[in-house]
Amino acid sequence: MKQFLSFVIKEARHILRDKRTMLILFGMPTVLMLLFGFAISTDVRNVRMVVVTSQMDHLTQQAVERLGTSEYFNLVKSVGTPREAELLIRNQKADMAVVFHKDFASKQGNLQFMVDGADPNMAQQWMAYATQTITGGQSALVNSKMLYNPQMKSAYNFVPAIMGMLLMLVCAMMTSISIVREKERGTMELLLVSPVRPLMVIIAKAVPYLVLAFFILLVILLMANYVLGVPLAGSLVWIIGVSVLYILLALSLGLLISNIAQTQLVALLLSAMVLLMPVVMLSGMLFPVESMPNVLQWVSAIVPPRYYIEAMRKLMIMGVGIGEVAREVTILAIMTAILLTVALATFNKRLE
Repeated sequence: MKQFLSFVIKEARHILRDKRTMLILFGMPTVLMLLFGFAISTDVRNVRMVVVTSQMDHLTQQAVERLGTSEYFNLVKSVGTPREAELLIRNQKADMAVVFHKDFASKQGNLQFMVDGADPNMAQQWMAYATQTITGGQSALVNSKMLYNPQMKSAYNFVPAIMGMLLMLVCAMMTSISIVREKERGTMELLLVSPVRPLMVIIAKAVPYLVLAFFILLVILLMANYVLGVPLAGSLVWIIGVSVLYILLALSLGLLISNIAQTQLVALLLSAMVLLMPVVMLSGMLFPVESMPNVLQWVSAIVPPRYYIEAMRKLMIMGVGIGEVAREVTILAIMTAILLTVALATFNKRLE
């Protein structure tokens, strides 16, 4: 045990001495959290709005005032015909227009939207926000309630996804590079002929990254709650517990990559192809899995971050118990067992 601890301390000191590694480990999570939390946002803000009305009765005036005072829209012009509004949108001087018909006051809902549909998802959001703003949520035609995220902040969606991406990249990529670095320098032979069993050497190299990943997880959770305003509605114990299981899965994947790669460049390329692209594109981080073609949905079924992100969204945002994420936790546990078994089975004790 004393020799094992010595290897752990040695690897930890090596990581702490490497300023570039420390910058990646703690700088990347901070930058990505701030970037996705503030800069990359799907929130509706400053939509240029044109109002089309032929007469300004009391109810129409109220609706226009709501739009004018809303934080979501900027009223750029009021015109008399839909044709004028369409020309403004086509000339890129407005993003959308709302047409109040003559009988809007009597029917309370006789209106039409004209929207720049270049981005269909945003166009749908603009119309939904405009409807809510005009009716004040009191219309008989529109009576909706937003659960879990009433302010509709995009950070609620991005933070669990960033957690899944960062923990996977940091644990898997850094672990694989650390072991491959020993192969490149020719020091792996010295480690394997030491009194410590080869398997314990590999575990000792992974332990510091497990501890660092835990601290990164705490930093992410603190930033999410106190900087981005994302709630931790569920049990913190279960959030950390599921995250530790996911970290072990990522470390197992990193060990598997290190067994395949012989150079740090190959390890980086494998990490990028196996981890980065699937995490971003197929995990549900940016695009709902349900909206993907069937083939990609089947592929996403073997992407571990998909299940971790789903579990974190339920635990953090919805505040459910561990029973509600049993499916995701079970799949992550099975994946961890499979990856760890394969990684250890392919570990070659004798370097060629």
